[in-house]
Amino acid sequence: MLAAIVLLIVQPVQSQAADSAQIFTLTEIWKVAAAYNRQLKLSDLDLKEADIAVLEAKDRLLPEISVGGDFKHNSKFLIYDNGLFSSPENVAVSNFGYGVGYNFNLNLYSGGTEKRTVKMKREQQTRTQYEFDLQKDNVKYTIAVVYCDLYKFLQFRDFISAEITAQKKQLKLIEDLHKNGIVLKSDVLRASVKLSQLQLKLSDTEKKIEIVKQRLNLLMGRREDMPIEIPYQESLAAESHQESDYQDYVDIAVHQSPDYRITLSDVKLEQINIKQVKSTLLPKISLYANYNYTYPQISFYPYSDALWGFGQLGLRLQFSVDNLYKIRHAIQHVRNKADQQKEKANIKKDEITMQVKQAYLQQQQAKESLQVAEENIIRSTETVRVIKNSYLNQQSLLTDLLEAENLLLEAKFDVTTAEVNLKLSQIRLLVIIGLL
Repeated sequence: MLAAIVLLIVQPVQSQAADSAQIFTLTEIWKVAAAYNRQLKLSDLDLKEADIAVLEAKDRLLPEISVGGDFKHNSKFLIYDNGLFSSPENVAVSNFGYGVGYNFNLNLYSGGTEKRTVKMKREQQTRTQYEFDLQKDNVKYTIAVVYCDLYKFLQFRDFISAEITAQKKQLKLIEDLHKNGIVLKSDVLRASVKLSQLQLKLSDTEKKIEIVKQRLNLLMGRREDMPIEIPYQESLAAESHQESDYQDYVDIAVHQSPDYRITLSDVKLEQINIKQVKSTLLPKISLYANYNYTYPQISFYPYSDALWGFGQLGLRLQFSVDNLYKIRHAIQHVRNKADQQKEKANIKKDEITMQVKQAYLQQQQAKESLQVAEENIIRSTETVRVIKNSYLNQQSLLTDLLEAENLLLEAKFDVTTAEVNLKLSQIRLLVIIGLL
């Protein structure tokens, strides 16, 4: 009975906790996504893989040490003193043999190949970091687009809900005027049709809000059905960033843009690769040592049916003569790839400059659109007031009033849309220059 009572108490509490929606600002959503977004998790694994590749390249600088042993069955040891077709002398050796020992090899010099490999892995690690930064900025921008859509639809919902409330009052007023014979039945029908259209638009907006919330939850790495709210009553301009001159944005993009840094990293990798290919023309020097215990001793004369130990320590020099004539085309190939990568970097720089210009102009256009939309609100509000008074005084038609009210509602929509476009243009510009 006690367990049943506790269960009945806990279930409503848990249900209320699940239904309560947490309010997230855009910055807070970015923080949650940085930790739980699936695309960023995948990019983070790529970054860890690059870190491991650097450590793996460093491991190749360590000396090679191996131990081993064998056990074997020996055949007869025949020595042909007077030629192959003469009677051989059978040297007495054991029918079985075994050996155990170690080998040591340390690369002293190989044209800097191994150290250069570490350098290449480090540059690839840096490139992967730039790719992660670019992916992170793209995810943040995608979240910003969805967040602004949710902000816009929530604003639209409030505008439509307020308009429905006002239209219900207006419909009641028109119905009273009709009863008193002041207006025609057609006015009542027109007002009813508009109210129905607004209710349908509200239903459509509610569905869009649910879809956007689901997508926002998925981008945050949460369950799609988790409740979420945003402070849409606050103006998006409150989080605006400080603006700079166009040329300042271009200068920042050249130094900070992850997309451009990736191409510069590719240029560095190709330059290192040229040195790596050329290093095959250089000699290789290594220090080696080995020691083995073997039974029986049949490597040197006189032979002995006994355990023996033997080792060597020395320097080994190798030089590939064939590379003197084989490597020419390989060097031309890597040089051509390096030149190609330089051109790609120049092309990317031009593309980023154009993107900065476009985003900068879009931001300026969004400012102008917002200013015009705010002015239209003032005009539309005054127009509705004037026409409504005229309609009540039988000096204008209901169609004029309904059209003016529709224009006012559209003007409110335009203000919200302009605010959203301005916010997104600012964020996009920061993404392009690498400062988001």
